[in-house]
This record gives sequence, structure tokens and C-alpha cells, in this order.
Amino acid sequence: MKAAFLVFLLCGSAWADFAAGQQAMKNGDHVAALKEFLPLAKEGDAGAQVEVGFLYGHGQGIPHDYKQAEMWYRLAAEQGRTEAQIRLGIIYEQGTDGFAQDYKEAAKWYRMAADQGNAQAQIHIGSAYEKGDILGFAQDYKDAAKWYRMAAEQGNAEAQYFLGYLYSMGLGVPQDYVEAHMWLNLSGVNGNAASIEARDIVARKMTPGQIAEAQRRAREWKPKASQ
Repeated sequence: MKAAFLVFLLCGSAWADFAAGQQAMKNGDHVAALKEFLPLAKEGDAGAQVEVGFLYGHGQGIPHDYKQAEMWYRLAAEQGRTEAQIRLGIIYEQGTDGFAQDYKEAAKWYRMAADQGNAQAQIHIGSAYEKGDILGFAQDYKDAAKWYRMAAEQGNAEAQYFLGYLYSMGLGVPQDYVEAHMWLNLSGVNGNAASIEARDIVARKMTPGQIAEAQRRAREWKPKASQ
């Protein structure tokens, strides 16, 4: 009983420290935030490790140190934190300060996050397949559509826009203006202003019946949980 109570106290203390770090971040006091997060990160708290990686990566109020950022992101990523996996992917894709560009390493971390259902990682992979020669991937519109769809079905406006574009052009999927209009419409409703203009361009190629069908599908559409 005493041991359980001690664990409860320790967990409560860690939560309070993490909350204090978050508040310091909101206040723009990154030095205080690092003071709260760093002990937790050293104890293996993945959430704190992500925050410490962010602080070192941005270097606001503390030394800018990408090697420290990469180290803390990696520790969190190895515990399955998708936001850390994505940040590692970006570091290696871009060849950020002191790190050689390494598409294989970037793709590995993006795929780990994508396989856990992270929409942003799925978009990174979809974009790599759409454009080709990114992350070492050959251009493959079919695979691009597959990864965009995974993110779009979660309600991600950016992915919905990209998927709508592929349907409008018939790239990797059959050309289908009804599907294109639906996805672009959903993207616009979710806040992507560029999608509204794209949707209206597609609508000019459609019959009134096709537009009505696309609108019906958009009304009835429901997001899926991440896979």
C-alpha cells in the first residue's frame, strides 16, 4: 500500500513538472521550460523528450543544438512517439545543421509514424511518391493516392486537397470529377481555402447531376479513425 502511494505521489509530481513546463512554453520562457522538462526527459518520459528536442532544435532562449535535438527526438521516437518520428524524418530529409541528408533514414522514420496512423507522416510519404526523387522514391501516383487517402479519410484537409487533385487529373486513380469535387469540397470545409477554387474549376466540367452527387457524398462522409 505504501509503495503504491509512493508511485502515485511520484507520478503526480512528474505531471505537475510537465504541466509547469508547458505553461512556461506558453509564456515564452524556454529557459524555465527546459528546466522543467529536462529532468523528466532524462528519466525516460517520451513527452518531455519531445519537448526538449523541440527546445534545442529551435534554440529560443537556450543554445541552438541540433545534435541535442536529434538525440532527444530519437529517444522519444524509439518509444513510438509519432511527433518525434516526424521531426527526425524532417532533420534527415533536409540535412539540417550538422546532419547529412539521408533519405533512407528520413523515410524510415516517416514510415514508422505513418504506419501508426499519423496523417502528417502519411502526407510526407504520399508527396514523395507523387513528386518522385524525394526520399529515394520513384514517382508512383498510385502509391501517392494510397497514402493521401489514409490521411484524407482521417479528415486531414491537406491530404483531401491532394487526393482531390489526383482524382481531377486521373493520376494514380481513375479520373473521377465526382470524387475530386467531394474531396476538394471536404478540404475547403476543413479550412483549406485553395481547395474551394480548385473545386469550382472541377465543377465547370461536371453536369448538375454530378455536382449534386458529389455534394451528397460530402454531406454523408464521415472520418475514419487512424489505422
